[in-house]
Parts: sequence; C-alpha cells; structure tokens
Amino acid sequence: QVQVVESGGGLVQPGGSLRLSCAASGSIFSIASMGWYRQAPGKQRELVAVINRGVTTIYADSVKGRFTISTENAWNMVYLQMNSLKTEDSAVYYCNAQSYSGPIAWGQGTQVTVSS
Repeated sequence: QVQVVESGGGLVQPGGSLRLSCAASGSIFSIASMGWYRQAPGKQRELVAVINRGVTTIYADSVKGRFTISTENAWNMVYLQMNSLKTEDSAVYYCNAQSYSGPIAWGQGTQVTVSS
C-alpha cells in the first residue's frame, strides 16, 4: 500500500507563491506517476500537474508557466511550486499516486486560498 500526505497550503495574496509538499510512504516502488489535483467549491476535481518516472510532466493549460511539479528522494517527496497565483487557483489541492493500473492513493487535501 501507498500513503500520501499533503502539506503547505495556506492564504496568499494574488501574485504570491506557495509550495505544496506531498510525502509518500509504503510501497513506493509501485508508483508509476504522481500528481496534483484540485477541487474548488461547486466544481469537479481537476488535474493540475503530473510527473512520471521518466520525469515527463504534464500541466493543465491554466497553470502552465506558473506551476512546477518536481520530485526528490526517490519519490518520497513530490512538490508543487505555485507562482503568480490567481484568485481562481483557490481550491483544495490533493496529491495522488498512480500505479500502471490506476490510482492507488489520495491525500486528505490541503486548502489554498488566494485572496487580497
């Protein structure tokens, strides 16, 4: 089994930056990719960014050029660096781990609020 725990959310002004962290534990060898998703009130959960073991990254169009996903410590940690934040980036952000067969773990979520 794999467990993931997010941290690093908070309140930031428009134009500011935050870095979210996701700590993975358990059967990390089974992880094929890790990603960040977000869900705003009244909206569906959406993909923000994904990174796979080939270090290929995919970003939602809405965050390209502003957000960066990265890993370290052999996938024990995954980060989402968020710059030039906008009010529309406000949401609960979830860390996700996927095997080659599908999702294997979701975190509990961390709130990001962008407001002046």
